[in-house]
This record gives sequence, C-alpha cells and structure tokens, in this order.
Amino acid sequence: LAFCRGRIVRVPKGPLIRVVGTEVVIPCSVSDYDGPSEQNFDWEFSRETDFVRIVSTWDSTFTSEEYQKRVGRGDIKLRRSSNDAVELVIRNIQPADQGRYKCSTPSTDATVQGNYDAEVQVKVISDGLSVSGSKARSSTSLRLSEGDSFKLRCSAITTSPEHTHLHVTWQIKSGSTWRDILSLTHEGKFQPGPGYEERYRNGDIRLDTGANDTYRLSVSQASSVDGGAYRCLVSEWVRGADSSWQKIQEKSVEIASVSIQRTYVVISTSNVSVTERDSLDLTCNITTDRSGIFQAEVMWYFSASPDDTFSDAQLLLSMDRDSVVSDSTLISLSHVDRNSYRLLVRDVDVEDSGYYFCEAAIWVPLHNGSWHKVVERASAPVSVVVTALEPDYEVFLNASKTPKFSDDPTELNCRITNVQDTEANIRFTVSWYYRQRLPSDDVVTEELLATMDSDWTLLLGDRGRERIQNGEIIFSKKSADTFSLRIQWTSESDRGDYFCVISAWSRHRNNSWVKSKDVASASVNIFWATQDYTLTVEAVKLKPFFVAGHTFEMTCKVSSKNIKTPRYSVLITAEKPFTDQSNPNGTTRIISLNQDSVVRLEDWTDQTRVDGVVLEKVQENEFRYRMYQTQISDAGLYRCVVTAWSPGGGGMWREAVNGLSNPIQIDFQTSGPVFNVSVHSDSPTIYQGEVADLLCIITTEGMALEPDDMSFDVSWFAVRSFALDREPILLASLDRRGIVTQSRRNGSSDLSLERISPLEFRLRVHGCEDHDFGNHYCVVTPWVRSATGVWQREPDIKAKPIFLSVKMDVLNAFKYPLLIGIGLATIIGLLSCLIGYCSSRWCCKKEVQETRRERRRLMSMEMD
Repeated sequence: LAFCRGRIVRVPKGPLIRVVGTEVVIPCSVSDYDGPSEQNFDWEFSRETDFVRIVSTWDSTFTSEEYQKRVGRGDIKLRRSSNDAVELVIRNIQPADQGRYKCSTPSTDATVQGNYDAEVQVKVISDGLSVSGSKARSSTSLRLSEGDSFKLRCSAITTSPEHTHLHVTWQIKSGSTWRDILSLTHEGKFQPGPGYEERYRNGDIRLDTGANDTYRLSVSQASSVDGGAYRCLVSEWVRGADSSWQKIQEKSVEIASVSIQRTYVVISTSNVSVTERDSLDLTCNITTDRSGIFQAEVMWYFSASPDDTFSDAQLLLSMDRDSVVSDSTLISLSHVDRNSYRLLVRDVDVEDSGYYFCEAAIWVPLHNGSWHKVVERASAPVSVVVTALEPDYEVFLNASKTPKFSDDPTELNCRITNVQDTEANIRFTVSWYYRQRLPSDDVVTEELLATMDSDWTLLLGDRGRERIQNGEIIFSKKSADTFSLRIQWTSESDRGDYFCVISAWSRHRNNSWVKSKDVASASVNIFWATQDYTLTVEAVKLKPFFVAGHTFEMTCKVSSKNIKTPRYSVLITAEKPFTDQSNPNGTTRIISLNQDSVVRLEDWTDQTRVDGVVLEKVQENEFRYRMYQTQISDAGLYRCVVTAWSPGGGGMWREAVNGLSNPIQIDFQTSGPVFNVSVHSDSPTIYQGEVADLLCIITTEGMALEPDDMSFDVSWFAVRSFALDREPILLASLDRRGIVTQSRRNGSSDLSLERISPLEFRLRVHGCEDHDFGNHYCVVTPWVRSATGVWQREPDIKAKPIFLSVKMDVLNAFKYPLLIGIGLATIIGLLSCLIGYCSSRWCCKKEVQETRRERRRLMSMEMD
C-alpha cells in the first residue's frame, strides 16, 4: 500500500443542485501530500469546454477579467477551513454560474503521484418555493388565558423542476432568539424542539397537514411559556448524488403574536408570628381575568422548608370544585367570596412553625357537561413562626467536693432555682461542659461531657467517653431540681472550668417533647497546686573495651522526684552511623520492658540473633541491657528511654514523665579488608533467545584473608529503564550458605545464579526476551570470621549498574516466511505456465486458411 500512496484532491460528488439567488459553498480538500502543511488551491469554471480562472489562494493575479469585479466585491471568495481544505463561496448565484467547477492544487510533492485537481457539476434551478400565512392577513395578535387552546396555519408550496422535499418548522421567539417548537422533516418525521418533547407525547402540541399545502400548529393547555411571536420556517431539500440530503434554500413568514394572561394565587398575609395556644388565620386569594363560568379547587399545604416540593409537603386541608371540604379537627377551611379561601388553625403549637402555601386549580365546563382543568397554580410559601411560652428560672452551680491532690474525688451540683410560670407539661434536663484554662488569652471552645434528651437518656460526648463508660465519671439526678457530676479520681487533665446548661422541654399535642429554653450556669474552676515531676536517667558502660564477637553490657540508673510510688518502663534505642535499610530514619528501637516487667522485642529483626539481646530489671531503679556476639553492624550510640508511671484511679497506671539517658557508644577499631564490587559482561548487547552472562566480581584491599574466612550474600537487581528512574526489581539472591532464591517472573525467560570462584558470581538469563533489558547490578553483603571464630557482617556494597540491551534477529525472524513465500510463488508460476501452454496447444487451436497474395514489384516514387 505504501507504493500506491499519492496526492488526492476531493470535491463533493455532483451534480450540486442550488437555487438561483442563494449562497453556494463548494468545499475542496487535499490529502496524502508532501511538502508544507498549508496547501494552496486554484478554482476554475467551465460552461462547455474551456475553463476560466476564478480565484486562487496564493496568486492575486490568477482571476480572469470577467470575474475580477465579483471577486473584488466579495461576491466570490475563498474561505480556508484548515491547512488542507478551502471553501469556494458564491453569493447570489445566477443561471450563468451553472457549469463545471474545477479545484486544483499546485504540486509540492517529490514525485508526481495521485490526482491534482477534481471537478464538480453545479446546476442552478429557479426559485419555486413560496411560504405564506393565513389568507385573511399575514400576521395576527391573539390574547388568551392560561389553559386555553389555539391553532395557527401557514401555507408552503414549491414548483421546483427537481424532485425536492420540504422541511416545515414552527418556531416561537422568546427574547431575541427563535426556538423550535415542532417540525415535519423532509424525511416525513415529526421532531419536537428542546423542551417540547413531553407536551408532544401528551398530544398538547400537534402539527397537521391540510389541503392546499397548509400546515397547522395546534397548542392545547397554553401556559405563560407559550406567549410570543410565532413563525413558520420552511426549507427545501434535495437528495444529492451520494444519497445525502442537502438544503438548497430556506424561507420564513411570521404568523401571529400570542399573549397569555396568567392566573395568580397569593396569600394575603406575608410572614406571620403567633404565640403558642393562639389561632392562625390565613387567606388564599385567586387572581384571574376569566369572566366566564369556572370553579376553583383549593388545597392548603405545610412544609418545614421553603424549598420542599409537593411530594415532600404535608396536605392540611382541601376543598374541591363543589365546595366539599375534607375532614379535620383543629383546622377549618371556608369560602369567603368568589376568589378567597380562609384557613383557620386553632390552638397552634411550636411544631406548627414552618411554611404554608395554597394551590388552586381552575375548572371550566365543556359542551358535553363535563369539567376540564385548565390551569393549576401554587402560591409562594408564607413563613409562620410560633413563639413558645418559655418558663422562667435560674441555674446555680457549686462544688461540694474539690480535690486537694491528684486522684482525689470531685463533685459538682447543678441546681434549678427561682422557677416561675411553669406548668405540668414542663420538664428539665442538664448538659455538662468542660473548658480548658490556658495561661494565655487564647479562646478555648467548650467540650461536651454528657447531655440528656427529653426522656432523661444520657448521651456521651467525645471527651472522657471511656472513663465514663468505666464508671470513673458519674452523672446523676439527686432530686427534681438538682443534677450531679462526680469524678472518682481527678487527674491533671481534669483541671479546668466546668459549667452546666439546664434545658426546659414542653409537651405538645402529640405527646412529643420540644426544647423551649436553655439557661447556662456560671463556671466553676477545678484546680490544685502541683510540683513538677523530675526524672534523671544515667547510662553506664560496664566494659570499657571489647572487640567484635564479645558481649556488650550497659546499665541504666533512674532517679525521680515528686512522683508517688513510681514504676518505670525502659526502651533501648540505637543510632547507627551508616544507613540501615530496615530503618532509614537512623534511630532503631531494639527492646523494651514495660512497667509490669514484660519484655518485648521492638525493631530487632535479625532472626539469627533472636536471643542476642536481653533487658532485665536489676533493682527497682536499675536496669541492665546485654547484647551477645556483637557485630560490626551494631556500631552506634545506645540510649535508655525511661517513662515514669504513677498509680491512677481504679487501679490504672498513668504516664507521669519521660527521660532520656546519655549515649553509650559501640565503636569497633578494626583494620580488616576493604571490599569492592563491580559488574562485568562480555556481551551486554544480545539477540532474543540467547543467553546473557553477567559477572559480579568482588575485590579486596588491605589485609588478606583466607577464602574460608570470607562469605558473601549476593543479590541481583534490575531497573527496567534506560535511566535509573524506576524502582529496582529483585531477580535472584544467593546467601552465604549457597541457597538460591528467585523472584517470580512473568515471561518465558529463566534465570540461574551460581558461584564460579571464591570472589566471582555469575547470573545467566536464558532465552532473553524484550522485557529483560535494563540496568543490572548486584548488592553484596560480606561476612568475615574473626579471630575468635565469630562471623561478622560487613556493610552492604552496591555495584555500578551495567545496561543489558536485547535486540531482535531480523534475518532469523524472516528466514522461514521468505523461503515459504518464494517456494509458493515459484510453484504457482510454473503451474500458470503449464495451464497456458496446454490451453494454447489443445483447447484454442483453429485452422486458418490464408489467401494467396501476389508479389508485385513496388512502383517507383516518381510514378506515384
């Protein structure tokens, strides 16, 4: 296909049928070209044989004399739509413009391939489309009421010599734009406009055809959105040579101007405020310009929010068109006059506060005696606020027990005093709050401890929830007017301000309780003088000097002040001088002993030395830490982190203060060998399916060691990218005991890892694939045996990566397909020659008798 590629110039498939006097747009595009992205175009025109130059995108002198005036006026112009496409625009096309139009593109290709011009036939026909309104007058004005029906007519006919179809659309003008209502397309389909789909399906909007090519728009149940100017828009369509529909012209005529008189429903009173136990009086007024016979249906609704819909609102009372009112005990609805309806709610309650609105439906009689609903409208909601009868009382808070020391009890009493104007339908509940007192002037928000709802059910806050559930904080009601808060064991975190809030609840008609008033007490401060806790921790190294493999031992001595019967928890930490992969932050938690003398290994992950660290309690304030068979990797600073605990309430321990000891350093002075690691490969570039050999070579400097005194852990990693910007992938590892571990692989290639000499390790990738490329390197962990026979682990050494490239063997990949193709082509060619020979030899043989020709001498040129 690459050899068949060439420039292609395209114009629409003709003939293009257009109406005289309209604007014609002929597109032209070019594809599969070489050279610059922006191409130039030339347009020419021919009525019979010769072409006349019209306009060009790159040559201003290209236009012929007979077209210069039209091009200069802009009646003929080129409009570029993209770098490889233009449009020829002809305004007010005339019969003389009928003919062939040719679009040409100058060559910018290296070789001449494809076509460089294309022609299209344009046929100009006469304007046979006429559109008109009603025969009485061109435009009328209609004044209608909401819910009425109306019909509009327009006439459209065409006498075009071609086989054309009409597309009729009824439109309405709202503001400055025309919107489609309903269309009868040129394909004979009805198409409602945006927003009219539901009304079209319900039959409220129809488009009917009648005699004399009339198109009638029928609108039922007119609403305010149907007011505006109406017009009939008719377009003429013809089917092109490519079977697609093309619009050749469009005309419109304004038919009528329609105005809709709305029906309004309002409530005479705006926002209302009444007192509990009073009556609520609202009136619904219907405003309409209807003078004929009609009946109104009225419904009153209640909602808690002004944004609620009818489905969310509560129907209070209704009156149908026959003035029949639904039954209700405390609510009545009366018909005051022809257009006013009164709602009366007796003995209102606080729960009656909300939004009230009425809905009215207008019914008119039909000729057959039935009633028809023409309009339905709802009023704006009216806000009604019912003010509760609040009781009058005061609240006093005092502390019957205050703590002198930590863990002493605290008791607060919240009392209701001077109660006035209360009824049997009033009950009181309490809410307890805590506010922390800060030395600065910062504002601290109060925290809820507990609260009671209307049936005296206790609801807990976030602060102290666990202590309340454990019984350390107790809430009680001592009498009808006194509530109590008791803290069994007061701690330093309980110091601060406390206050209570007494809430009054009123009983409503449905026996529900609603909060009517809140009164807060003055705050009471709970505070006692305390001395700051002090804690001192000293670490001592028992052995001043030791070598690798020996036991490290240190003690931590603790002393404290102002702490009652303390207990201590100890944590041993280490700060390593080199990077620890298990803890890159630098500080490692080794072992801990809590206040109950329970030992726990923290971040000690060396499985071969699980029992290598010991932490024990020597005395009440002295602890000893031992580390057996120390390694060079254990070098660092070791500290004791001690926490003092004091007994709290309920037998619980609480944290008092923390302390950190001085550091004890482990530093091994050694002059052992220095290890270096490098990666080598004889052929870093290989083909698919071959074996890649990668060598991890270890060299030593300094003190020489016997091979039996050295051992290595080797791990191979790969980074699948040209740059080292991705996470490394573990390929395989070989520990110092000779155990090989491979990671899971997705491809068909395989790995092998082996030790070929004391200081060389080889990684082989068998059957390499594309995904085996990337940077490969090894990480070596040396192990050295000391003079005491203990194996010491050295720091990890990472080699510089080497890039492995995997290529495809093109010759081997195409060898067998080429041989098979050549063989098949040879067999088919020989078979074709054999068939042709046999056909000419036996099947197509004919006897031909030639007539004898006389041989005559040619006459000389002079005698001719």
